[in-house]
Amino acid sequence: MATIAPLPKERIGAPLRAVVTGSDSGIGRAVAVALAGGGVDVGITYHTDESGAAHTAELARDRGAQAAVRQLDLDDLPTSTAAIDELAGELGGLDVLVNCAGTGSSQKAMDMDFDTWRHVLSVDLDGAFLCTQRAARHMIDAGRGGRIINITSVHEHAPKVGAAPYCAAKAGLGALTKVLALELAEHDITVNSVAPGEISTPMTGQDDADPREHPRPGLPLGRPGHADEVASVVAFLATPAAGYVTGASYVVDGGMLLMGPQSSQLVGDESWRRPGTNKEVADA
Repeated sequence: MATIAPLPKERIGAPLRAVVTGSDSGIGRAVAVALAGGGVDVGITYHTDESGAAHTAELARDRGAQAAVRQLDLDDLPTSTAAIDELAGELGGLDVLVNCAGTGSSQKAMDMDFDTWRHVLSVDLDGAFLCTQRAARHMIDAGRGGRIINITSVHEHAPKVGAAPYCAAKAGLGALTKVLALELAEHDITVNSVAPGEISTPMTGQDDADPREHPRPGLPLGRPGHADEVASVVAFLATPAAGYVTGASYVVDGGMLLMGPQSSQLVGDESWRRPGTNKEVADA
């Protein structure tokens, strides 16, 4: 059986450098800490929670990695994405970008003003696009390849009442992932998305909750996910083992997306038509 030689452009004997946007809490923090545990130096960004970002940096340093912190306000585009360049400079380069910063809404499209629509699209899609542009330029200039991983959502693939801009942004980010996978492949840069379902994080009102203590009969695995379970998939995609994976979407949802036909048979009223009826998954 033929053996596969090491990738010729792989960095040997030097730590990788990653930037994880929105890593002051939740999935972003879990990703930054998981990467740090694997020997990756990490750049951490936050919007308003500077103390949360400092705590993530402390957790990363406890695992032996270097950590740098910058504010990233994705309402201030394109200027604010200079933080990606600053972090790459402080870390000595950039090999991995994880676009995790995001926001959502819980309002029907017909009741929504344009500013709300644009805010969600700006943060969730425009911000990821601009951060990716900056990060990819560092990777291309270095000539060693790289990894770009976009945190989307199950709503990259399925709609939800009250989440029009969020669903549009995540579906758009999923399509952008595929386009970039084609365009950046010549530079040995892979681009993939990770699509979480309901995860126990501050965004779903379950900060530090043990998902095993919150039954979800409507999910095949019967519980929400843990941020670490998303982070482990992201960490895999950042390794040489995933070097031949690009343009893929990894769903991490406990089977949620499989339940459409099953669930529709069990809905007994029309409460699903109201946004935020099931708050636990309103921001999944």
